[in-house]
Amino acid sequence: MTSGLWELVFKGIWTTVQLLFFSAILAAAVSFVVGVLRTHRLWIVRFLAGFYTEVFRGTSALVMIFWVFFVLPPAFGWQLVPMWAGTLALGLTYGAYGSEIVRGALGAVDPAQQEGGIALSFTPWQRLRLILLPQAVPEMIPPFSNLLVELLKGTALVSVMGMGDLAFSGNLVRLALQESAGIYTYLLLIYFVIAFLLTRLMRGLEKKLKAGVGKAPTREVKVPEPVGGGV
Repeated sequence: MTSGLWELVFKGIWTTVQLLFFSAILAAAVSFVVGVLRTHRLWIVRFLAGFYTEVFRGTSALVMIFWVFFVLPPAFGWQLVPMWAGTLALGLTYGAYGSEIVRGALGAVDPAQQEGGIALSFTPWQRLRLILLPQAVPEMIPPFSNLLVELLKGTALVSVMGMGDLAFSGNLVRLALQESAGIYTYLLLIYFVIAFLLTRLMRGLEKKLKAGVGKAPTREVKVPEPVGGGV
């Protein structure tokens, strides 16, 4: 490819990385807020949080992007740029999936830990911040890692808005060169490299968080065999 076409691909990579970063932040915020609310003692709060989760898990991310970009702006009299429309649609959609991860991890914490916090007269917020989250967050990292990779692949959907992400840029290069196999192979490799780096980063974060709560894997110490066949 010529330098101009490579520059187009690099711009697409940068746009994809930005979209991934912003939508991941929004999805993480939504995940923790909705996930915690799904464990609330009031049934109406649990119901509303569960309703949000089911709505966004049960709708297409592609249709949600169309809705946010084409339907939502006229209703409020303003227009979202593609970057923020994609961020909003992807963040809210994948945040619904992430809320189930948070809810499940909080529910998996030993009930005795919760009872200990109550015995110490901790408020619900103190129990959440000092007892539940420190133990639950390390267990959330592996499923969140998978969700982050899924979000990366979901960023390709924003190309339907004409946004110059990696998928859209790759398609322009394909049209310019009239060649598909090589271009789409490059795209697959680029997505794979980004996903691989994300999983390595998340695995390092998991080890660090587990070490903070005393769950880091310990090395197995091998005891040498006695010499001479002793018992």
